[in-house]
Amino acid sequence: MITLITGGSKCGKSSLAERIICGFSGKKFYIATMKPYGDEAFQAIERHREMRKGKGFKTIGKYNNLSEITLPEKCVVLLECMGNLCANEMFVDGRIINPTEKIIRDIKYLDSIAEHLVIVTNEVGNDGISYEKGTEEYIACMGKINRKIAEAAENVIECVYGIPFVLKGELCY
Repeated sequence: MITLITGGSKCGKSSLAERIICGFSGKKFYIATMKPYGDEAFQAIERHREMRKGKGFKTIGKYNNLSEITLPEKCVVLLECMGNLCANEMFVDGRIINPTEKIIRDIKYLDSIAEHLVIVTNEVGNDGISYEKGTEEYIACMGKINRKIAEAAENVIECVYGIPFVLKGELCY
């Protein structure tokens, strides 16, 4: 089962994702996709570690190639976040690679193993601002990836100011 949680920056997506995962029994895995670059990234990583403390998560730092992860059957997985994963897969050695199909294959792989896969993603491209070509391509990829995951997901939830709005399926914790 896939649950996709979307929303803007600092809107409560992570807290909601953790509440959903903690409602399931079984081994809990947190796949962290943020590469720790700079003070802001380290602060965000530390904030998320504190949020998960004592909740039984095993953290796996994996920035790309999610199909290389070995997980036990019927575990529950929180993948955070699609925006970082897309950037990590897309911008490689100064080149821009379209990662859409690879990421979707990796999500299907995780879904085939996990009892419940909760994916945190970001709303991008809604501001109407024109960006450089690489950023425009990133926004387009994120749109395609989010749309494909939403189609496959049983539940799609938008988090707005900490309030979950169910767009598809149901809110389960």
